[in-house]
Amino acid sequence: MGSGKSTVGELLAQRLQVAYRDTDGDIVDVEGREVADIFVDAGEPYFRELERAAVREAVATHTGVLALGGGAVLDDGTRELLAELPVVYLSLDVEEAVRRVGLNQARPLLAVNPRRQWRELMDARRHLYTEVARVVVATDERTPEEVAQAVLDALELKDA
Repeated sequence: MGSGKSTVGELLAQRLQVAYRDTDGDIVDVEGREVADIFVDAGEPYFRELERAAVREAVATHTGVLALGGGAVLDDGTRELLAELPVVYLSLDVEEAVRRVGLNQARPLLAVNPRRQWRELMDARRHLYTEVARVVVATDERTPEEVAQAVLDALELKDA
């Protein structure tokens, strides 16, 4: 959350001349409502089921750059799907995350005490991110262009 996955993903797709896709965007398209609204109206378990299905479908059909929501790795099946793929974990510290995300945006998992909740989320998820990631790229104090270049370098990919 706040790592820049959408911005960096779009830059990578442009530089590699492939399509970009975001599974949260897929869910919004299917549901006709924003992720925050799904959380409020239907609950997190419902959203996670939509997310599992969106990731399965995207991994099976998409050949470009794919961005997943931060909670996608909570699912064992999703982690298995990602095991052989060139997954990149974009890391950042809490102060940078709060600066980027802000305190007034629609982030359902950060509704109360965003700094504490972000730390708790990361404590619960970080090991899962590193488990599935082929590489970890720090995003702190880097521009999206610098992060995109670091991803290309880490995966030993060249611009198209």
